Amino acid sequence: MTTSRTVIRPPHRRWWPALVALAYAAAQLALVVPHLGLGWDETVYLSQVDPHRPAAYFSAPRSRGISLLAAPVLAVTDSTTVLRTVLALASAAALYAAYRVWQPLLGPGRTALAALLFAGLWTTVLYGPQAMPNLWVALSAVAATGWFLRAPLPRTRRRALLGLGTMVAAATCFRFSDGVWLALPLLTACAVVPAWRRPAPALAVAGGLAVGSAEWIAEAYARWGGVGARLHASSATEGGMGAHWAGGMAWRSLNGPLLCRPCHVRLGHPELTLWWLALPALVLIACVLARRTRRAGVIVLPIACAAALSIPYLLLIDYSAPRFLLPAYALLSLPLATVAAHCARAVRPPRLRVLAAGSAAVLLALHLSAQVQVLHHNTADARVTADRYRTAAHDLRRLGLTPPCLVSGAHAPPIGYYAGCASANVGGNNRDTTTHALLRRAAREPAAALARTRSGPPHYARTWTPHRLPGTGLTAYVHPRLPSPV
Repeated sequence: MTTSRTVIRPPHRRWWPALVALAYAAAQLALVVPHLGLGWDETVYLSQVDPHRPAAYFSAPRSRGISLLAAPVLAVTDSTTVLRTVLALASAAALYAAYRVWQPLLGPGRTALAALLFAGLWTTVLYGPQAMPNLWVALSAVAATGWFLRAPLPRTRRRALLGLGTMVAAATCFRFSDGVWLALPLLTACAVVPAWRRPAPALAVAGGLAVGSAEWIAEAYARWGGVGARLHASSATEGGMGAHWAGGMAWRSLNGPLLCRPCHVRLGHPELTLWWLALPALVLIACVLARRTRRAGVIVLPIACAAALSIPYLLLIDYSAPRFLLPAYALLSLPLATVAAHCARAVRPPRLRVLAAGSAAVLLALHLSAQVQVLHHNTADARVTADRYRTAAHDLRRLGLTPPCLVSGAHAPPIGYYAGCASANVGGNNRDTTTHALLRRAAREPAAALARTRSGPPHYARTWTPHRLPGTGLTAYVHPRLPSPV
């Protein structure tokens, strides 16, 4: 890959990217925040720093960045609405800050369009107010690539290097594996591209990776006996990392479900996936444009980083979730905005230019309206799931499970979080105890084992008292030491 000197555009007093960020915040506050309870993964991340609830089992692939982000809010209140509101505003500010890095590279118009293309996706709106790492990795990656491109320029060198290292560290802190995949193309660019063959950017990337992964590595030695052991445990938790083509699953689950594992869903509303199917062709057009213009670095680098961050989710796991590709979408929005601007300039006659601009605006409006429809559907599904967790927790408290207490079995982490109980499991991806240890603990404090009603009790709870939990599809098997409710 070749590149040329990056041209910094003169500053413009235009606030288009800020308007996109404000619209993004408004969409979250109106469409998501009032309707969404806490999901499974969120309860695991939040329980690590929630002073009022026991910490759930923290599995090997997870990183603690999102827990640290939510910690200040949980130290003040346990209100889900307050947490959602704070995260919505923070994610909108982060969206503006991340894409603002690119404004000297692309100009305010293209930067605003790129931010709009990403912020308009239903996954971006849904996960903005959630305590989940994928969106924050995406925004960190956007800022990191922008600072990388600005690092060779004398006027912004020091600030760019600091921003580059900080953003790589942030991405790695939010999700260790994604930080590594982000660093790989950046370090490769430092080694391969003559204009970037300088030690300072490489040191900034390596330093950010080291700082961001320090806690993950320290925990690997403290809990698993080393990095290799933790990576092995992470692979087992993910179902065995290896050569798996997950592109078809990513396409079928593009509009939901939120977690496709096992992924046997049928594609619904294929017309709403056309934008996703068009991405490879649009990326190819962007690469051709990069060869014909003096903007190769601005176009190719985010594409390379997007491809690297997509590898584990398209080639190495055998399940999918729409949020997995958020970093790729965020990065690809930048070259796509450049392609759109180039196409607009290529239309010469004024009348045709107006017609083309109007057609593009209509297509964008249709795309955004379709994303809102999918958002409503998936928000409703997530709300139903969270309501089931809350209902089960309420019924467990009615049965006498009050803190300190223990919940095990199906959906133990989220239901335990809502009930204020610790959670534990003797099998599956969240195995964190033995049957003997669980029974010893159950003899000391109120305990219940959850199972799907038709599947029967876990083997260690065959003598425990069953209680149906209406509306949840679960049965709670209560330890005999806990007296039956009057």
